[in-house]
Amino acid sequence: MSESKPESGPVPNPRVTWEGCSVLLDINDGDRLVFARLSAGSTLKIGNKTFSLRPLIGCPFGSLFQVESGKEKPYLSRFVPPTEENNVQDEGGCQSQEESRDNRAIIDNNQAQSLTGEDIEAMRRQGATGDEIVEALVANSATFEKKTQFSQEKYRLKKQKKYAPRVLLRRPFSRSICEAYFKKYPARIGFLRVDALSLLLSMANVTANSDVLVVDMVGGLVTGAVAERLGGTGSVCSTYLGGTPYPIEIIRMFNFSNEICKRILRCSFNDLCSVQNDMGEQVNQHEDVCAMESQSNEKTSLSVSTEDVHLSSKNGDTDLVPENELSTSSKTCKAPKAGEKATKEVIQSWKENGFSSLIVAAPEQDAWSLVKDLLPLLTYSAPFAIYHQYLQPLATCMHNLQHEKMAIGLQISEPWLREYQVLPSRTHPCMQMSGTGGYILSGTRLYTNTSQP
Repeated sequence: MSESKPESGPVPNPRVTWEGCSVLLDINDGDRLVFARLSAGSTLKIGNKTFSLRPLIGCPFGSLFQVESGKEKPYLSRFVPPTEENNVQDEGGCQSQEESRDNRAIIDNNQAQSLTGEDIEAMRRQGATGDEIVEALVANSATFEKKTQFSQEKYRLKKQKKYAPRVLLRRPFSRSICEAYFKKYPARIGFLRVDALSLLLSMANVTANSDVLVVDMVGGLVTGAVAERLGGTGSVCSTYLGGTPYPIEIIRMFNFSNEICKRILRCSFNDLCSVQNDMGEQVNQHEDVCAMESQSNEKTSLSVSTEDVHLSSKNGDTDLVPENELSTSSKTCKAPKAGEKATKEVIQSWKENGFSSLIVAAPEQDAWSLVKDLLPLLTYSAPFAIYHQYLQPLATCMHNLQHEKMAIGLQISEPWLREYQVLPSRTHPCMQMSGTGGYILSGTRLYTNTSQP
């Protein structure tokens, strides 16, 4: 029985935060979402106060923190919600009392609260916690006992968010990152909703050991979601038109390991096409020079290899060249970064075997112009999925694919997602929500014989 080799370095627990990891901070139950990188000097501003994020290091994801008043300055402290054991017992006795109460006699004239702002500041200077301030506000409210149970809970929650805000430590992954961006900066991700993102991955059949070709113009969200689903297997090729790659800065928030980062590669569309032409030229040259002398064979192979190096450096990405050179020279001491430029050998392997699926999320580009050039890079019977915010570009692309007989099983889907509030006696759909999550064109690549006229 062979012994397992010791690991080269400590592997962080993905369920517990560590110094340098990215986290999603949910303040006051979704009122504010903030991405942060934990370190000894990182801070978070809530209201007019700034808090250190050091207490969050080493805590499991899902932990809840609450602002506490210290002697010198307030700080974030781990908060454990109390267990509600007596709710079931008290529910029957409170039903008759709840039926007799309503809010009709309550007049909002700003005179119900006898506790002033100076009194609250005095309590804070004396070291009172946020919960103690909330209880003091409840005790000094003249109308609190007259309110219904739902109104009392709403009053407590409102005061708690103001005087004792809470921070939920969430782990950044595809769903949480997409929801946060869609709520705060939807234009940066092309108005891609979380249900549309999940449908993209399903329609493209992203599974382990897949080679996925991605056109990501939504900040790297789709590329990161594909790499997360692959889990360190297969590869993700983020291709782009022209000489400048599309930004994929969202990938840094996923906390990917080095193994997953190695699977995320960049390659321009011109390089993919040039490799196809170079491979065909190499095969023809090899057949033509088989009867030639060995010396001429060596010269020919040397000239071909020199030409390949020149083409790869000419068509390469200038923005990524310094990063690639740095990572190559210090490979032993520096972890690889996500989105490195694909090598010539990897591109040739993609060209020989073909990509297993294609995902396009480029709202700023014409869908048909991209698909007609990218579809031949897939292997036969490979699925593809195209996202767009509007329907007409996908309808045009679908018509052209049918006319050119390039794909089968074409369909346009419109995902629908509605959020519900689920509470006792208060379950209903949320009134404010997005009208649409975009549209997805999916299909399967069809074999076409390009040699026939």
